[in-house]
Amino acid sequence: MEVKLWNDKRERDMYENFAELFAIIKATEKLEKAYIRDLINPKEYESECQKLIVHFKTLSATLKDTVPNIERFADTYKMDCPAALYRLVTSGVPATVEHRATVTASTSNSASIVAECVQNFITSMDSLKLNMVAVDQVYPLLSDLSASLNKLSILPPDFEGKTKMKEWLSRLSKMGAADELTEQQSRQLHFDLESSYNSFMAALPKAGN
Repeated sequence: MEVKLWNDKRERDMYENFAELFAIIKATEKLEKAYIRDLINPKEYESECQKLIVHFKTLSATLKDTVPNIERFADTYKMDCPAALYRLVTSGVPATVEHRATVTASTSNSASIVAECVQNFITSMDSLKLNMVAVDQVYPLLSDLSASLNKLSILPPDFEGKTKMKEWLSRLSKMGAADELTEQQSRQLHFDLESSYNSFMAALPKAGN
């Protein structure tokens, strides 16, 4: 006999979101333990942790009415994940960013800017996947990304992400607010974002130079 956990689509979506939140917390706990035990290198840890944090923030905002307290959610489902709760709820940045001792005084605020850049990259890419391709939807996201990249002093002026976002903003500014990117333009923008994101993550170790 099949037992249904939901009565309608709204309930189904809620339980699916619960399952995703559960999975994010569990994945973060495993990642934190792997990093502590030196089973993953700092660069890979930071990249994966940033992604989990951004997805967690997006999902917890969606669930703010049904899950107002993440710790209570973890307790309800008997999740023993203290490291994940600290990383996702309390800290909000990877351990490598939080504890980066090599950051100089001039770039002491780089940890929060790095987190901001990563969030803007992932938000921009996710919006394209959700078919948010109107100019008045895309332009503000790319503008925020460009601004955050320009705030990070460790990136050179000709950094790929800076130049590509500048080109896209110039192109979008010549279009109407209600105009939409074509499928080809959308794919190219997503490719440019992904390429720039990878270059950005690769540039982060230079912060200690």
